[in-house]
Amino acid sequence: MKLVSAPAGRRSGRPLSFDRDVALSKAMRLFWAQGFEGTSIAELTQAMGITPPSLYSAFGDKRRLFLESVDRYLGGIERLVRTIDDAATARDAARDLLTSAALGDTGDDTPAGCLLASSIVSSSRGSDGVREELAHLRRRIEAALRARIERDIQSGSLPLECDAEALAGHMFAVVQGMSTLAKDGAGRGKLLRIVDIAMAAWPDAKPAS
Repeated sequence: MKLVSAPAGRRSGRPLSFDRDVALSKAMRLFWAQGFEGTSIAELTQAMGITPPSLYSAFGDKRRLFLESVDRYLGGIERLVRTIDDAATARDAARDLLTSAALGDTGDDTPAGCLLASSIVSSSRGSDGVREELAHLRRRIEAALRARIERDIQSGSLPLECDAEALAGHMFAVVQGMSTLAKDGAGRGKLLRIVDIAMAAWPDAKPAS
């Protein structure tokens, strides 16, 4: 989808006449439900209760609005990475990620599924680099979990033969799979049971001989 450029000659520095936070939350929900390519500027401005010039002034363009919406959805990518790194164990970090995904996928007043996982699948490679940006975010989160797993391997909390890359990838495969199931109508209880099964396969450290 070709994005419309911001109108030339607009005045800068004008104070916003709307609540930017509220408008961003509304955009996030619309992108969550319809994806980047499936959401038009007209739909965004209607949902956000603003004009196109106001959207461009506050957010730059549709692509930047979408990426900011994704960051809002994640609670801030830097904060999320730090949370994984600060977890008491890699197991705790993985369970928290999966549980948060199960809860987020099945909110009472939010679209079903995961905004990030769904948008990666639905965005084409030509959609202004959005697909690549989303994949980069997912890789950053997976890399943080992998690093946390590697720390537990080094400390002896996980077996030396544990494959950190595959284990982190497995957790994200479960996250993306749960998003698909939620979009197909799976409820929260089912997804939380899937989390339990996924964590039951988590490797344990070998007992000291």
